[in-house]
Amino acid sequence: MRINHIALWTNDIENLKNFYVRYFRATAGEKYHNPSKNFTSYFLTFPDGGAKLEIMNGPHIIEANNSERTRGYCHIAISVGSRDKVDELTERLRSEGILIVSEPRTTGDGYYESVIADPEGNLIEITI
Repeated sequence: MRINHIALWTNDIENLKNFYVRYFRATAGEKYHNPSKNFTSYFLTFPDGGAKLEIMNGPHIIEANNSERTRGYCHIAISVGSRDKVDELTERLRSEGILIVSEPRTTGDGYYESVIADPEGNLIEITI
């Protein structure tokens, strides 16, 4: 078994798609639209061909309170291949106004990572 995809609700589907394409080299599939449900989505594929990210928009989405820890999904981790690439991408994101939640560091469990927030506040660990 393997994880096929992870899904995120979004308020601005085009902005979030462009963010993952620009900074994480994702490729967006065709936009899906179901007019009867007013639902749209994209599947984003990453260069390694692993699990996909589905971003979705539809009516009646409520805001999450990302400032507090709650049960459920916490973050996604995207591997960029090396410490230098973690550092470079973190600095690029910082210079373009993206929120850096945690600076690049080696964690207690041995991962080298930084943590950022995407445009809608979803946390992303950038790892080796």
